[in-house]
Amino acid sequence: MLAPRAAYRSDAPVVDLDGPWRFRLAPRVDQVTDGFERPDFDDGGWDTLAVPSHWQLHGYGSPAYTNVDFPFPIDPPYAPDENPTGEYRRAFELPPDWPVGAAVLRFEGVDSCYKVWLNGHELGHAKGSRLPAEFAAGGALRPGRNVLAVRVHQWSSGSYLEDQDMWWLSGIFRSVSLIARPPTGIADYFVHAGYDHTTGTGTLRVDTDPGARITLPELGLADAPAAGPYAFPGVEPWSAESPRLYDGVLHTHGERVPVRIGFRTVSIEDGLLKVNGRPIRFRGVNRHEWHPEHGRAVPLATMREDVLLMKRHNVNAVRTSHYPPDPAFLDLCDEYGLWVVDECDLETHGFGEMDWRGNPSGDPQWKVALIDRIRRTVERDKNHPSVVMWSLGNESGTGENLAAMAGWAHERDPDRPVHYEGDWADNRYADVFSRMYAGYADVDAIGRRAEPVTEDPAADAHRRSLPFILCEYAHAMGNGPGGLSEYEELFDAYERCQGGFVWEWIDHGIRREEPDGTVWYAYGGEFGEPLHDGHFVIDGLVFPDRTPSPGLLEYKKVAEPVRIAIGDTVTVTSRRDHANTADLRFVWTVEDEGSPVGGGALGVPVMAPGSTAEVPLPDLSALPAAAGERWLTVRAVLAADAPWAEAGHEVAWGQGRLATPARATPRRRPAQRELAEFDPRTGALLSLAGYPVQAPRLDLWRAPTDNDRPENDFVFDGDWSRWSWRRAGLHRLRHRLVEASCVDGVRTVHTRVGTAATDFAFAVTYRWTDEGDRVRLAVDVEPVGEWPTVLPGSGCAWRCRRSSAPWSGSAAGRARRTRTPARRPGSAASPAPSSRCRPRTCFRRRTVPASTCAGPPSPTVPGGASASRGIRRSS
Repeated sequence: MLAPRAAYRSDAPVVDLDGPWRFRLAPRVDQVTDGFERPDFDDGGWDTLAVPSHWQLHGYGSPAYTNVDFPFPIDPPYAPDENPTGEYRRAFELPPDWPVGAAVLRFEGVDSCYKVWLNGHELGHAKGSRLPAEFAAGGALRPGRNVLAVRVHQWSSGSYLEDQDMWWLSGIFRSVSLIARPPTGIADYFVHAGYDHTTGTGTLRVDTDPGARITLPELGLADAPAAGPYAFPGVEPWSAESPRLYDGVLHTHGERVPVRIGFRTVSIEDGLLKVNGRPIRFRGVNRHEWHPEHGRAVPLATMREDVLLMKRHNVNAVRTSHYPPDPAFLDLCDEYGLWVVDECDLETHGFGEMDWRGNPSGDPQWKVALIDRIRRTVERDKNHPSVVMWSLGNESGTGENLAAMAGWAHERDPDRPVHYEGDWADNRYADVFSRMYAGYADVDAIGRRAEPVTEDPAADAHRRSLPFILCEYAHAMGNGPGGLSEYEELFDAYERCQGGFVWEWIDHGIRREEPDGTVWYAYGGEFGEPLHDGHFVIDGLVFPDRTPSPGLLEYKKVAEPVRIAIGDTVTVTSRRDHANTADLRFVWTVEDEGSPVGGGALGVPVMAPGSTAEVPLPDLSALPAAAGERWLTVRAVLAADAPWAEAGHEVAWGQGRLATPARATPRRRPAQRELAEFDPRTGALLSLAGYPVQAPRLDLWRAPTDNDRPENDFVFDGDWSRWSWRRAGLHRLRHRLVEASCVDGVRTVHTRVGTAATDFAFAVTYRWTDEGDRVRLAVDVEPVGEWPTVLPGSGCAWRCRRSSAPWSGSAAGRARRTRTPARRPGSAASPAPSSRCRPRTCFRRRTVPASTCAGPPSPTVPGGASASRGIRRSS
């Protein structure tokens, strides 16, 4: 394997080797095919498999998901004999004009260990699944037909370093190419493009081959020595908010390399992480590479879709959990603007189950392998302005090998800090204080630089001098994440707390389709694997098909780049770190009982980062008189098309309730029209406004959340678990009428609600009051006997024959109590939901004062201002 270098494209000839390959899977290493690498080997009986891909997703073996556990015995550095091995062959024609001389075969990613032959000549082997490898191929090439053979082992010593909470999938899953290397070409290059925020000057030098030259037309640099150095007054700096790139060409007599240069400087000053002299706030996500049909062989269009979704939902940063991504993804981050914490392909989490015995992070025998991994990460990605930190890996304990990795990264690239969460106790080698899943109280103490002391006062003082980030927080599993606004308030309160990265971006569901066309998404255990962690891999802000979840909508609101508050005036605060608000315009609308009655532009001045402006409320005097609850909404939208969204795209909003006239005495309806019809014997509601309904009845059940499922190793069992609820029979309540009466227009129904085989129950009283144009229901519930469990919930279930329901109130999206800021008041229609990956309770609307069964007639079900409602299918 050749020395690592930057990933780049040039005008050197290239043969793209993606596409159909001949393929055979051997179930064990002792059952591989002898001589398969020979050019004259007959592979006519072999199958065809696309590259890039994972063989398990094409019917060869099965996917398996674990979070922590290795799916093989922990016996480092040995792999098991039951080691599925994929054998690949690809014949290709060398173009007639291919230059004589050096050439390299480049593999962007192969899981997990592989050996390469060209025309029967062994070129070498490599490990490091998400890292590139190049092999000298010029001496083995032939004019015309050539045969490339690759043997890929599912397990290897490298697998002990790749225990990264994801599907175990194998094969050549990133691109393969043959690249000519001109004798006077560019072997490698390292762009150093800094920015002095005090003078507005950009600086440039390029470490590359002697004699290489550079051209940057926009900066007036033409065919100049690449080594520089150069200074460019008035340059526009690169940031995630304004990703300014300068296009140029690095060239020698033999090769031309297009370059995209972003001027920016990363530093840690005054205990803060700064870019271009200003502290930054990460509103980030952890992104595994995933596609529901292709696994980690993610198409370029899908990468772009990820970046656009992030930008449109106010996400500004990505931690590449837990390996370097496809290099094309970083090109997109440079172009569209995302801060990147580029993580090395390293996690040894499974050793933690063995009290970290034999952990490679501290074993000297693994030092070379670990340094090789950070070296290949840094060298490949060193020219991306979006990369502002290197991360050594994830959940690998601690040890001297990690310190050696950090030392290598600091020496090779002193202009970027090094991150590693596992070094949080004393921060011996990491440059930022990083934690995962720290609670509110912990973050508050950290923000005050008052976190608990250790036995080393010097280490405590050093750690407290560092910036703090949450490399993982707000786990997005189920109907999560909750608590985002509380964390954001802490980030606002303490400058030291510079944000974090929500776990995680996408549900890793594998798409499956039934014979009848029904599509569903599989998780751990769906493929018969004996060891798995179930649906713990279904924990993203977007569903497997990249549909945004309610959690992503919540994150968009919490991460807004401007904050809008409405009171006696409209207060607008810029939360940006670098860019002003010249790209935004502000508009207002007024809604009356959910219907728009007016709107227009709001004059908000252009604001500098971190500044606040107060503007008067819009003039509402010309609006019609209010008929009910009235809200003013102010929205910040793009003033013009941006590369990531069209003009008018909403980036932030704020709302305020306007004064509402007192409700008039209800008008009595005509006697011939009954709004509500009741059963005269039982007092049960039969219809509303002529529309048939089944009477509301006490309901104590809800679908369990992930934390309610004790079969999941990652949650707690207890009285809140679904087992205790089912034992108590809460899913099969029985209702007995005790008495029904009607006195002075108030209809009262007494019932007893219990479950079979138990003597505990509830005494429930329903009281219906006629209010003219509506009826009001009050429900009193009193427990009877010794209830053995905490109730999963309590409320009234209504049944109507409709598949959707209009809402008024905070209707836009499902929410739990810990996730409400993104629920704006208004009106919306919601269908009865279909399950996504893992059924659970998630169909609740918070603060919904009224709802309606869709379709005429449409009786309204009123409630209090803080009521919450849900709709679910009933069979």
